[in-house]
Amino acid sequence: MWSYRLVAPYTFERSDIAPPSPDALADGQVLLSFSAAGICGSDIPGFRGTQGKLPGDTGPCAAGIPGFPIHEIVGEVLASSHPDHRVGDHVVGWASGFDGLMEQVVADGNGLSSYDPALPPRLAVALQPLACVLYAVEQLPDLAGRHVAIIGQGSIGLLFSYVAKALGAARITGVDPVDRSGIASRFGVDAAVRATSDRWITYLDPADRADVVIEAVGHQVATLNHGLAAAAFGGTVFYFGVPDDDSYPISMRTMLRNNLTLKSGVTLDRQRVLRRADEFARDHPGLLHNYVTHTFGIDDAQAAFELACRPVPDRVKIAVAR
Repeated sequence: MWSYRLVAPYTFERSDIAPPSPDALADGQVLLSFSAAGICGSDIPGFRGTQGKLPGDTGPCAAGIPGFPIHEIVGEVLASSHPDHRVGDHVVGWASGFDGLMEQVVADGNGLSSYDPALPPRLAVALQPLACVLYAVEQLPDLAGRHVAIIGQGSIGLLFSYVAKALGAARITGVDPVDRSGIASRFGVDAAVRATSDRWITYLDPADRADVVIEAVGHQVATLNHGLAAAAFGGTVFYFGVPDDDSYPISMRTMLRNNLTLKSGVTLDRQRVLRRADEFARDHPGLLHNYVTHTFGIDDAQAAFELACRPVPDRVKIAVAR
């Protein structure tokens, strides 16, 4: 079967490897035939050759891991040792080994769910990040009537913007150095601020501080403190993303004097939130079409990742589809 692996930073090699044996599935595992995958911002450090940022990344550039570093996966069930999944089911969710860029993928069935069969696989990839955003929003105060600011208007930040507006947020501020003004309104953004987060908070009027601030950038330390500085008194800051450092210094003085709440966490209850994402997408039929802006064939996986590394104003989610 075909498989991609990183042989150097920014460099994929396609090769043929032996397919997994259905008889070797452990309890709860599912064998999928690849239909499509989505490229997430958390996949990019692995593609760039940064070691140790993702589960299973143990070798130089993860060169020994077929399929690395994709985890947003859509596929058809070929074999199953999980009670919720049957042969022939079309499912979406997590490639639990971050090894989704190959023809057949073994995944934890608890991180997979069936989806609307009318949805093309290239659009269905969006249900996995949507599930993550919906789960994160469940951890926040009721957003109805509130001012929500999202630092980072990449593929995750724009989803946060859309979901927050759909849940009744009165005002959405999106902050990103990339010009998102051409697409921001499609995702419910009322004020698209083109600036780095440090420059934004430097000139932020205290009256414009947000009730809820979501740090949707990840992979860096400074933006979390910018989120704290942008929160109104009694506000909530949610850190979403992959931390590249074990320890993040934050301003406890800002936390204390402004009575702030800081929250974070990984996505749990994955099957439930994937089902919720499927329902949300049905209720908002234009969302996924606006969200998945670029689709590449499996022969062009290299080009798909190269585009994902570039700041392009009209690029949101990139799919790789069979």
